Amino acid sequence: MNIKSRLYAGILLPLLLIGMLPSAPAHADPATSPSVFLDGHLLRFETPPIIENGYSLVPLRTIFEAEGAKVIWDANTGTVTASKNDIVLTYRVGDQIAYKNKELIEMPIAGKIIDGTTMIPLRIISETLGNLVQWHDYSRSITISTANEYETKIEYGVNLRDAPNTSSLILRMIPKDESIHVIREVDANWLEVQTKDKAIGFLSASSQYTDYASADKKGDDLLAFGATFLGTPYEFGAAAGQTQTFDCSSFVQYVFKNVLSIALPRTSYDQALRGKEVPLDELRKGDLLFFRARGLDIGHVGIYAGDGRILHTYSKELGVHFEEFDDTWKKRFVTARRMF
Repeated sequence: MNIKSRLYAGILLPLLLIGMLPSAPAHADPATSPSVFLDGHLLRFETPPIIENGYSLVPLRTIFEAEGAKVIWDANTGTVTASKNDIVLTYRVGDQIAYKNKELIEMPIAGKIIDGTTMIPLRIISETLGNLVQWHDYSRSITISTANEYETKIEYGVNLRDAPNTSSLILRMIPKDESIHVIREVDANWLEVQTKDKAIGFLSASSQYTDYASADKKGDDLLAFGATFLGTPYEFGAAAGQTQTFDCSSFVQYVFKNVLSIALPRTSYDQALRGKEVPLDELRKGDLLFFRARGLDIGHVGIYAGDGRILHTYSKELGVHFEEFDDTWKKRFVTARRMF
């Protein structure tokens, strides 16, 4: 799994739902709440983000858990512990310091409770997980980027701007052959990107400037290639890398490798650990759908083909085929993961 740009000292994040502690007088107003995007995906919060005294505050638990971190609340000490890999963040509500492992981290403001949710500075997320955060004044939104790879090449010098319009401030010119990471497609004309010097900004989506392929095009290419194997026989445990037979996960692995150069694990269970989870109402072509099968929590995978269809294989009679993502499949559905 997998928050970037110049970190505004005043951007804050909340931590955890705590109904047992007294609530501060501040309240969250959804109408004025800033939006928060994690790797291009709009996050949803039980308590909406707020801006108070120049600080943006948003629920931290959602962001930590979205990145695979575990959050534990100790009611006896009023302490929150968030851990991921070898990083452990410890914070006691009301303090103006926190600890990354044993390293003391000063906070610009103490954590507080708003509408039953404990808020702490976003800086803690950035410093503990090594991600970037950027506030966008034009849209009252926050971008969090966890990317460490720069997959898109600049093919013609282009301006990096602080908002997606030609009248916005130019941050710098990105020269030809520099590599960037595309965080998201803002619209048909603009991309939000991250540069290697840890800046987040916007540049033209025109194909003359980069070799970036849109998510829609990647999805179409993936499905078009996959469809060339319609009817290919199903074989449980089919050998990887060949096309005479497939099982569900070897098919997905082969298609993603050959179309997008994305190396996925061999089994559906391990594939489900990759990418970013997406809700069903935000599915796009190329997302992977995982299901219970053969008594396993995850035992089947298919490629979402758009228009409520799946491209997959599990049947010796049908082989590789398109099928409706109907109620029968939805009853067995476990998760959807986005790999690009």
